[in-house]
Amino acid sequence: MHKQYLQQAIDLANQNVANLQGGPYGAVIVKGEKIIAASGNCVTTNRDPTAHAEIMAIRQACTVLDDFQLKDCTLYSSCEPCPMCLGAIYWARLKTVYFACTRHDAAKAGFDDSFIYDEIKLDTNKRHIPMHHLKTENSEVPFLEWNRQNNKVTY
Repeated sequence: MHKQYLQQAIDLANQNVANLQGGPYGAVIVKGEKIIAASGNCVTTNRDPTAHAEIMAIRQACTVLDDFQLKDCTLYSSCEPCPMCLGAIYWARLKTVYFACTRHDAAKAGFDDSFIYDEIKLDTNKRHIPMHHLKTENSEVPFLEWNRQNNKVTY
């Protein structure tokens, strides 16, 4: 079944290319043996740099399940997830991920995210986009208040 679900993700990527919608990426999320979410890349159509196929599918699946975690779900992606999608996959706590192309295949097609992997390793003061840590007197208050909450939903 894995190859069938993965093929559906690839088919979504191909549809995106044929219809000039977003980029050449597709993702499907399965729970049990049922597809609960599927999306192509919507970056250009939604004018949203976070609208990668994996992110869009995660959002759909969370809505379908009415939960912010996808612990019993599997993601099938036409390509190895980028750093942003990888982060979302971990936050959503997906059970497993299958992908067809690698990030190196994507780079050959003009979708090279290696610079992001490189930036993540750097200290914030050495990144190409300036990032400044400004500590204020009350900057930790939200975290302190969070820790005081007895009825919080942890994630």
